[in-house]
Amino acid sequence: MDQLLRQMGGGGGMGGMGGPPAGDGTVADNAETVHISSLALLKMLKHGRAGVPMEVMGLMLGEFIDATTISCVDVFAMPQSGTSVTVESVDHVFQTKMLDMLKQTGRPEMVVGWYHSHPGFGCWLSNVDVNTQQSFEQLNPRAVAVVIDPIQSVRGKVVIDAFRTIPPTSIMSGQEPRQTTSNVGHLNKPSIQALVHNLNRQYYSINIDYRKSEAEQGMLMNLHKKGWTEGLKLTDFEKHHEGNEESVKEMLNLAQQYNKSIVEESTLSAEELKIRHVGKQDPKRHLGDAVEKAMGQQVVQGLGMGVLSEVSVSTVSWRGMAVDVS
Repeated sequence: MDQLLRQMGGGGGMGGMGGPPAGDGTVADNAETVHISSLALLKMLKHGRAGVPMEVMGLMLGEFIDATTISCVDVFAMPQSGTSVTVESVDHVFQTKMLDMLKQTGRPEMVVGWYHSHPGFGCWLSNVDVNTQQSFEQLNPRAVAVVIDPIQSVRGKVVIDAFRTIPPTSIMSGQEPRQTTSNVGHLNKPSIQALVHNLNRQYYSINIDYRKSEAEQGMLMNLHKKGWTEGLKLTDFEKHHEGNEESVKEMLNLAQQYNKSIVEESTLSAEELKIRHVGKQDPKRHLGDAVEKAMGQQVVQGLGMGVLSEVSVSTVSWRGMAVDVS
């Protein structure tokens, strides 16, 4: 009852419909900003792109810096998928286990919200999404819902938006859902699709900013090289041969470690199995990465050699024809 009275405190009187506010209270500020790291944004785009045409969802990890700043440093995918309109509810068992494993790997941040994809039809919240967001806000009133469109997103323009629901009691009492204290929220014009789907009636938008460190900036610069031919540059044969020998030795060493770890599994308890690779090298995972890296290098080198041989044959043939004509 006290919580209901606090939410309807601005109504004035018994009815409280449209009256002046009873006192100064904390109202959600549209100058609030969600800072999303480059790693989290790339993970969301990759996850959303892999799930096309279905919707996918995941949880956002970070912290609440102050009253107007939310930081998202990482995300992880949830095993849910859905139709082209809605996603299923959150699997709390998977969420709890995932958070426990992340804490063991040095990721102690809390859940600040959730994200899901809308492949091809813009950023807005459906009725099911609003209900899901309300369940998150019951755990933390400042939780946010991020919607990303992997189809409409292109290089240099990511179609993404963050939302938070408007309490139904404030709508019933005639209160403003939020204060307007800056022009940040007005710089991003809402889409017509979002306005049709109850934007500013059931939920409101929150400004998004992207935080980039020097390491993240370097990572982003390496995603797109200056020219498409960068990926076809051939490695010197001697260096490539030495690299292949080192890769084979590394895979042999990892295979021996993996075989040893399989033998050790029979002597460990269930609790010891959970933390056996914490702070250590997982031979199975690194073996898979080494094999994938070696195969990628062979494919690139073979493709480059094939293109070079075709160009060489064409050049020799053209020169031969030129000599015959002359």
